[in-house]
Amino acid sequence: MSDAPTPQDAITDYAHKARWNAAPEAPRPGAPMALPLPERVAARTRGTLTAEEWRTAEADWSDQADARYRATVQRAPLGTDAAPVRVGVKDTVDVAGFPTRLGLRGHRHHARASNPAIAALPPGLAAVTAKVVTTELNIGVGSECVNPYVPRIDPGGSSTGTAVSVAAGICDLGLGTDVLGSVRWPAGQCGTVGLRMTQRASLLEGVFPLSPPMDALGWVTRSAADLAYLWPLLGLDRLGAQRPAGERPYRIGVVANAEGPEGTCGPVMRGALETACGHLEASGQKVGPVRADDLWALRGPAWELCARQAWDAYQVWRPWVPAALHETTRGALEVGAKVSDERYAWILERLAHTRATVEGDFDAAGVDAWLLPLDPAAPPDLAAADARVSTIPSPGDPDYDLRVAYTPLASFAGLPALTMPVARDERGAPLCVQLIARRDHEPLLIRLAGLLEAAVGPLGFRPS
Repeated sequence: MSDAPTPQDAITDYAHKARWNAAPEAPRPGAPMALPLPERVAARTRGTLTAEEWRTAEADWSDQADARYRATVQRAPLGTDAAPVRVGVKDTVDVAGFPTRLGLRGHRHHARASNPAIAALPPGLAAVTAKVVTTELNIGVGSECVNPYVPRIDPGGSSTGTAVSVAAGICDLGLGTDVLGSVRWPAGQCGTVGLRMTQRASLLEGVFPLSPPMDALGWVTRSAADLAYLWPLLGLDRLGAQRPAGERPYRIGVVANAEGPEGTCGPVMRGALETACGHLEASGQKVGPVRADDLWALRGPAWELCARQAWDAYQVWRPWVPAALHETTRGALEVGAKVSDERYAWILERLAHTRATVEGDFDAAGVDAWLLPLDPAAPPDLAAADARVSTIPSPGDPDYDLRVAYTPLASFAGLPALTMPVARDERGAPLCVQLIARRDHEPLLIRLAGLLEAAVGPLGFRPS
């Protein structure tokens, strides 16, 4: 009788060896991984944390964390210089040496040059160590990522992997793209900080275009303190015509439309907004109501613009998209097919007018920034998110007013916006607000986020 293993033996043996992969225990960081980011950078610069120690600790952690949270589509080991800052890049943004997949199983684009923001990263200090998960063509539903802090909460948005990789400690800085909230939503739902930059065409080279007038780069960090630290260190402040924040009490306009007759803000998010207002006032800032009536009315048209431009572009992409698209991706494209040429032209006219006049809205109200909730309601559970048939709301949907939400304000106006958690609900889910400023005022948003984070204090987020 043969002693050769049977096929069933092989299956059983594999299952035994891989049992951790089915239900892995939550990983725990080693000493180098647990260092605050500035201390890690200082230790690598001084050599008290050697390249070999850092490479070993980083690989041990990221192997476990990515098996559990599934944030990346490709990882690269730290190089010989073992750069202390690890950068993850959304898989719709070109990085030389990595294929760009656009969230598709059957697509590969091998770029010869990196996006300008990536090309400008200082060598030896920061390195791209991962391409991270995105949804199909930026508009599908579902990513198969796991929210590291609250696994039952949807980590969704097209830049899902950007936020999950940072929350999981696989990357220290994530680069995504934000059209109508696709950096801000996953950042907020994963309890991290997400910054949409001022819309600037020069930064979009090597970025898959979804809606070029609203496409913008976005960054995710674990905290506002990390963002403030990395912004000048990595030269991110040189990517645009940055306006200094200054040192004075700031005037914050709370967008009253969210709670007025046309408002949709629920009690949980009103509570988070009140928390943020209280902390800002206690820190010496001036807080009062403002209205953004014209821009508020254009949130729905912003979604229509995105859908129509995605539909038009798909007519060009189609020969290069070999796989059958998910039904949610098709559903989003079909919303765009229904936007008439006349409607499309009107939306583009309103966009141009808005961008020419929005500075005056800040001047007229006498404010430096707007404040409002990230969304009308707390982050959804996975079951609710998975039930959606399209990421793009369509006029006539029963929950249309809720789904157009608040993130299009910054997108349609081309403005920078930052989201951050200020509280947690009974599920432990992050409750986030967003700050919106004038063009090129990212430093102001980072400054305000730092003040708010210091006042809120630790919220206890850590990989679950």
